[in-house]
Amino acid sequence: MERVGVVICNYNKADMVCECIQTVLESKYTDYRIYVVDNASSDDSVKRVRVRFDGQVTLLVNEKNLGGSGGFNTGIRRALEAGHEYVWCLDNDVLVDEGALGVLVEFLDTHPDCGMAGSRVDHMEAPEYVQQYGIIVDFDEFCVEAKYLNHLEDGTMPDVVYSDAVAACSVLVRSSLIREIGLMPEDNFLYWDDTEWGWRCNLAGYRVASCGKSIVLHAMGAKKETVNTFPTYYAWRNWVDFFARYTPEEKLERMYVSFLDALFDMQYEGLYNGVENRAKTTMAAFDDALHGIRGEAGEDRIFELEPKKDRLTELIAAEKKARGVIRRIVIEENGFSAQAQLLKEQLQALCPQAEFLDKPDGKSLCFALCQFLFSQGDVSLQKYYVDCQGNLLATEKDALLVINYAYSKRAFRYTMLPLFRRSVQKLRKTAADRRTERTERDRLT
Repeated sequence: MERVGVVICNYNKADMVCECIQTVLESKYTDYRIYVVDNASSDDSVKRVRVRFDGQVTLLVNEKNLGGSGGFNTGIRRALEAGHEYVWCLDNDVLVDEGALGVLVEFLDTHPDCGMAGSRVDHMEAPEYVQQYGIIVDFDEFCVEAKYLNHLEDGTMPDVVYSDAVAACSVLVRSSLIREIGLMPEDNFLYWDDTEWGWRCNLAGYRVASCGKSIVLHAMGAKKETVNTFPTYYAWRNWVDFFARYTPEEKLERMYVSFLDALFDMQYEGLYNGVENRAKTTMAAFDDALHGIRGEAGEDRIFELEPKKDRLTELIAAEKKARGVIRRIVIEENGFSAQAQLLKEQLQALCPQAEFLDKPDGKSLCFALCQFLFSQGDVSLQKYYVDCQGNLLATEKDALLVINYAYSKRAFRYTMLPLFRRSVQKLRKTAADRRTERTERDRLT
């Protein structure tokens, strides 16, 4: 029996998955079997894999899309049944270096204290820059940090990095560990599954490593909203669920406030900009997390993205109507040079005849950059504020909403905190039983 079962999960990426498979087949390490799991793709992925790699891969076709974690688990179950010592999980949009697998196998062979080892993941579009080299769970800011994000590969990074988790786009896991801690958390459907898997590995007493000499290239962009709020729902629901269950007891009160503040800001900004569907999805995701609703999103959870109003264009049109040609503009950077440059480019396109001055002269149109619109105190409308999220303070209605922001947030916290606290305590009381049941369900002997 081959030592490694390679599991590649695919959904509607025929070109990418074929290239991924080809790079695996070119690996120097050859003691493996490839399992390609197709998650009910609607493109020609299944046909192309079957024709191009006939006899070289085991193709498993799910009747429905089970999400990233469910798709991986289809292949992992088959790999465990086959008796492979290790399971190598790969996203369909990675290209692996010829030495990537061998490095991971050698590392786990010589480090029995480690349960899983990931590759160093570099950007597909800019291979000299790191996408992530291990994941840290931050229980102070209640987020995750991709280590060495966008770090230039200059020879200064360590050969091995230990962390809380690694991305499932390339991770080698001991089969014995999977039998102990369970499969990927399938009820996540998408996102946070690899983070929780790595966290479980640590909780079980094994380390999680990333190996710098095992390199893969990974495409990005799948998590960005382009058509609807699909990514937002899973990212928020699973984010809340993870920290609700795993935050240390002494940090829970801070966690409650942190999440409620983030949730309120999403709602308030949506209403402020007249873009409500993302806010609706976020609230639905939060509600589902509190009630333990998992798996694929139910009805009235995913919404089409509304076109965001171009308020800057509307503002300039109104100013031109009132002033005529705009000839002088001032931009106060206030330490936000990148955002100021972007704003300048937008204004140059809207006001091609304007000169940009360093200081107001009484006739100039003045803009000021700020970190967050609702926390700056100037609502005089003597200048127009633009924050790092692109929010614009330009009208009396805007000013009123900025003035009411702090009190509205306090009221939101006051009404939501007891509910959030009770729900989290309930989730935490049943979490141990739930993890035990899931591990027993997934355990293969």
